[in-house]
Amino acid sequence: MPSAAAQAQAYPQKPIRMIVAVPPGGPADTLARMVGPRLAQSLGQAVVIDNRPGANGNIAYEMAARSAPDGYTFALAAAGVAINPSLYREVRFDPVKDFAAITQGIVVPNILIVHPSLPAASVKELIALGRAKPVNFASAGNGTTGHLALEQFRLVSGMNLTHVPYKGGGPALAELMAGQVQALFSLALAALPQIKAGKARALAISSAKRSPVAPQLPTVAELGFPGFEVIGWFGWIAPAHVPPTIVARLNAEMVKVLRGGETQERLIALGSEPVGNTPREFAAFIAAERDKWAGVIKQANIRLD
Repeated sequence: MPSAAAQAQAYPQKPIRMIVAVPPGGPADTLARMVGPRLAQSLGQAVVIDNRPGANGNIAYEMAARSAPDGYTFALAAAGVAINPSLYREVRFDPVKDFAAITQGIVVPNILIVHPSLPAASVKELIALGRAKPVNFASAGNGTTGHLALEQFRLVSGMNLTHVPYKGGGPALAELMAGQVQALFSLALAALPQIKAGKARALAISSAKRSPVAPQLPTVAELGFPGFEVIGWFGWIAPAHVPPTIVARLNAEMVKVLRGGETQERLIALGSEPVGNTPREFAAFIAAERDKWAGVIKQANIRLD
């Protein structure tokens, strides 16, 4: 058999599949299609985007976990990969044991947005409206950071809201702009262009501190809800047992793309913070996220079939 060094040197010899857990158009898909072509150029092989939405990413993550550990299939994971095992009764993957972490791509806050027709120009007005009658809140799906943000917002604000989950951030945002739902915690990566176009009204941001991409937006925490913080993130994971030399090669090429001037500037302009850490750092982050959200979900008594 060829040595690990020889395997890494020969890799890749055929097209690579990047599984994306949401439909085209959402923040994850935007990131995948921004990084994919540049990664293909640096690796010398096509990177095929394979959108596999559904079950808050469980379909995609299970598919990735069961793929051959040869480096030719990996997934762009969102926070759901760490959240879902605590949220769903039956999840057929372990976020730590079944994957080889490659690198964290970006972190991105959620922005609380409403349809322009809703008579709420501030968080205070939105809460008052929600205490009088239910407000329809969309999310990118059960267990996404947007869903957990709205559940925490419900608890701290005392407002009435009806949760309307979609299969991805793109469909949720499209329905809000169409007026089918009234409010949404949307990842800044997707929300900022629509806010600038006047198709959505921004009320607050979910990060602990104000974001440099939208410094005029107050945080939910500073509006009377200290400690409120919900951050979305995306990163790449491969099936467990992919040769470490191949993981290292993928990590090096992805970090190079993420830190490249054009890509980095575009990601920041879209409201996200590029990361590009080591496989070990990303693996530790996933484990910490798993433990953090397990506690939150238990406290909020959220459980899905």
